[in-house]
Amino acid sequence: MGNKTRKRLQQSWRFVWHNLEAFVWAGALILLAIHNPEAQHYTLCPIKNLGFEFCPGCGLGHAISYFFHGEFIKSFYAHPLGVFAIVLLIYRIILIFRNYWIDYKLIHNT
Repeated sequence: MGNKTRKRLQQSWRFVWHNLEAFVWAGALILLAIHNPEAQHYTLCPIKNLGFEFCPGCGLGHAISYFFHGEFIKSFYAHPLGVFAIVLLIYRIILIFRNYWIDYKLIHNT
């Protein structure tokens, strides 16, 4: 492997590693956008799996999925903070990439 190729791979790995949180959140939003909110599925909620009936976060995934499918009323009834969660996650993704870009420019422009 050439020196140039190795440097490119290191830069690519650094980009993914430093922005891993953004990629995880973006991936989660994409999966919720293509997920059918009406489908029955296994819950990942530890509180629900322990047998408790009430969990403050349960329904958030369904709310986001309903929102992406254009069913805004169902989204609100699934969880009233679903839209707020979407806005917050998109803001966080943008913030992570923006901070990486600023750091990248500072390092490479000096």
